Amino acid sequence: MAKGIVLASSSVHRRELLKNAGIDFTVEASDLDERAIETPLLESGVSPEDIAGILAEAKATDVSTRHQGTIVIGADQTLSLGDEVLHKPATMEDARRTLLKLSGRTHHLNSAVVLVEDGVVTWRHVATAAITLRELDPGFIGRYLAHTGPKALTSVGAYQIEKEGIQLMESIEGDFFTIIGLPLLPLVKELQRRGEIDG
Repeated sequence: MAKGIVLASSSVHRRELLKNAGIDFTVEASDLDERAIETPLLESGVSPEDIAGILAEAKATDVSTRHQGTIVIGADQTLSLGDEVLHKPATMEDARRTLLKLSGRTHHLNSAVVLVEDGVVTWRHVATAAITLRELDPGFIGRYLAHTGPKALTSVGAYQIEKEGIQLMESIEGDFFTIIGLPLLPLVKELQRRGEIDG
């Protein structure tokens, strides 16, 4: 018998992916301070992939304490540029600096998804996509951000690959769902295996 699924994320994109996949779920975002969890991890040299997994686990475990007997999906994503981990831009100027930094370089999006039941992690998966931006002219970046507007602030890389952000790309290695922030194929397979969705 299905236990019920809770998504521990405020991400509109993750909600849309699950909804489009035909998965029945409710939403309760965790209010944990992600930066407070992440900072000591970065200082101790934890990899960006592991940080994504730890943050996903922390959020799902937090929500799980309020949803006994359900499966809680936690997800998180980090963007790594070499040894540096970037975060969502807070302002349009931050977005401009992010795109200038990524211009002509390859960065990695590390997307983690976990399942937690009654406070215990029962499954985890991390997928990575490599994205190379073309050399971006500062004038083009300004026009791109003026056209995109505040939506640029919803993505850690200041781009929305499913929209005009594709114009910034030179090459992509990895699947669409990983880039959006939820490795959907492995998640669907695991939910089917558990009998939570028809399979």
